Amino acid sequence: MRILLVEDDRTLGPDLKKELAALGYAVDLADNGVDAEALGYEDIYDLAVLDLGLPQRPGIEVLKNWRKRSNNIPTLILTARSSWQEKIDGFDAGADDYLAKPFHTEELVARMTALLRRAKQQPTKQLETSGLVLNEKTQAVSVEGSNELELTGMEYKLLRYLMHNPGRLLSKLQIVEHIYDDGAENDSNVVEAYIKMLRKKIGKERIQTKRGQGYIFVNQL
Repeated sequence: MRILLVEDDRTLGPDLKKELAALGYAVDLADNGVDAEALGYEDIYDLAVLDLGLPQRPGIEVLKNWRKRSNNIPTLILTARSSWQEKIDGFDAGADDYLAKPFHTEELVARMTALLRRAKQQPTKQLETSGLVLNEKTQAVSVEGSNELELTGMEYKLLRYLMHNPGRLLSKLQIVEHIYDDGAENDSNVVEAYIKMLRKKIGKERIQTKRGQGYIFVNQL
């Protein structure tokens, strides 16, 4: 999943980006409200983590502007622990959840995961479809109740994105935008290689190829 992280703290922002990337997320970091708002209009993000105390444009204004333009990106706001009014203002502006500073990264990830599941209409604690169960902690997959198969980091990112979008035609460009971070080599031709490797583990029938268009993850076999 591709995350828009908006945090102006010069230590917290890069540290969070690094930690989230290590957990398999593609992360773009913005450190001011103007850049954050512009990035939020790009149709490549699955979720935004938005600090409210930003330079150039307050986070609450960024969120309001997104919602005015019908940008419904799931948004988790970061607030000061003592500022209960910020939480209320955030929800009124269209926030989906909040987290008070200081916080543990584990709680942030848990809340992000819950938001992503709700956004993708995946209410269970496990990511599960088409006879597959993806363990997001171990980055392994179980096929039709079998023992878990280990996945490489990129295989995990790719499968998670496919399982969040069953039955949807996904172009190579869409896949690249959602599984690579901004510092990675993002040659779309590499997607074919990872699709082939993933098919060997989960079965080739689960990922259909639409020539010249992209791939479809089959949610019912």
